[in-house]
Amino acid sequence: LIWAFFATFLNFFMGTFVAMIINRKTIKLKGLWRGILSLTIAVPQFVSLMIIRSMFLERGIVNQMLQNWGFLDGTINETLPFLSDGTWARVLVILVNLWVGIPYTIMQVTGILKNIPAEQYEAARIDGANAIQQFWNITVPYMLFVMTPYLITQFTGNINNFNVIYLL
Repeated sequence: LIWAFFATFLNFFMGTFVAMIINRKTIKLKGLWRGILSLTIAVPQFVSLMIIRSMFLERGIVNQMLQNWGFLDGTINETLPFLSDGTWARVLVILVNLWVGIPYTIMQVTGILKNIPAEQYEAARIDGANAIQQFWNITVPYMLFVMTPYLITQFTGNINNFNVIYLL
């Protein structure tokens, strides 16, 4: 249940955050950013998870980089147990799931944000609402109305999503 909760809601909040950043009027090359972030969808999840697993082994590239940067002394006793310690493994599984799941949320939230009527934001600005008030009173209710079935389905799917845990 902890896995399902964090896998679902961190993906939702982080994906929403990134989508809102990409959809700002000041951001250039929106399609390029969405495309780069969506590359994780194009690579089969099995392949991504096996590569990430090899990166976080005791002699994997992550521990090697930490040693090269001076954070670890280089002995086998001085490596981070990403896959052998329960706490590290749990955190790693949730972070990897973010890598795999955020692009889906970005795509959905982008579609929702583009469908919120601009007149609502204009009326809110005329009434004196600032950006935070517009977000909480227009954007969030509209997104939750559309995303609630997705979040319920995603939560249920994450309860049954054993492959991320097993492959790592």
